[in-house]
Amino acid sequence: MENLLRKNVQRGISFIGLLFWAVIVAVLAVVAIRTVPTVTEYMSVKKAAKSAASSATTVPEVVEAFDRQAAVSYITSITGKDLQVTKNGDNIVVNFSYEKEVPLFEPVYLLIKYSGSSGSTDY
Repeated sequence: MENLLRKNVQRGISFIGLLFWAVIVAVLAVVAIRTVPTVTEYMSVKKAAKSAASSATTVPEVVEAFDRQAAVSYITSITGKDLQVTKNGDNIVVNFSYEKEVPLFEPVYLLIKYSGSSGSTDY
């Protein structure tokens, strides 16, 4: 008799539970879709900074090289004037930091702070 009662017990997720998880997945998808372009731009900025640091010997040359690379790579968040160029021995090191404001849905925005250096090897 106990086995008969157990067979009638339903398993699975309720409609309300399904809606709850659908909303969570949708919000995460919106955040991911809106932030991926900023991460891609950050990778381009890092690559342009490394390229400018390796190809130039003076600060104006670094700024000019970065601006050329930024124009080709569609970098709009930072310019060559925003770079901090220093010398570490014989090597030129380019540091940068900037903020990107990503609109999620009115009036909610996500603020992402990016920073990097031409001398670091991590992405």
